[in-house]
Amino acid sequence: MCFFLMLAATDSILLAVMSYDRYVAICNPLHYPLVMNQTKCTQLAVGSWLGGMPFQLGQTCQIFSLHFCNSYKIDHFFCDIPPVLKLACGDTSVNELYAYAVVILLATIPFLLILTSYSKIIATIVRLPTAQGRAKAFSTCSSHLVVVILFYGSASITYLMPKSTHSALSDKLLSLFYTIVTPMFNPMIYSLRNKEVIAALRRLLLRA
Repeated sequence: MCFFLMLAATDSILLAVMSYDRYVAICNPLHYPLVMNQTKCTQLAVGSWLGGMPFQLGQTCQIFSLHFCNSYKIDHFFCDIPPVLKLACGDTSVNELYAYAVVILLATIPFLLILTSYSKIIATIVRLPTAQGRAKAFSTCSSHLVVVILFYGSASITYLMPKSTHSALSDKLLSLFYTIVTPMFNPMIYSLRNKEVIAALRRLLLRA
């Protein structure tokens, strides 16, 4: 659970870092080599990996300090917070409150940063004089936007909605998106910007 939560936090922060990269590339293209230099990229990457570790480690320790008096078998694909808390005895409201706080810190805040970046990106794209320039700028962001929607959409429903409003089956289906579907499609989504990949897909479709 600890590794899963830390990697999910890293993914969330990295998506915010990538939106900042898109913002600099589109809104300040002449300053991009200076702003997004090798040192800055390394710092942002390391910060993404280390940023969520203390919170997720603390959350894991807090959850597994609870008493589990019934079955130890969870009704889920992996050891996630909601199905584990369902097995705990006694009051888990403190754990749920801590989980909400961590989600706000490591998911909601990065998501708001992404929205802020894209609001400025869209404003810049609208002001571009040519349709070709607008299309090129939008293609730079399209793959990242698809991943953001898939990841944050499914994860927010799972962790932020009350437990009474969704079943264990819906939790399983939603968890598939941010744990399996989104990572599996990431290489394909991001490579669609590559002209060689697009040309290969066209040849494959025309052959079919």
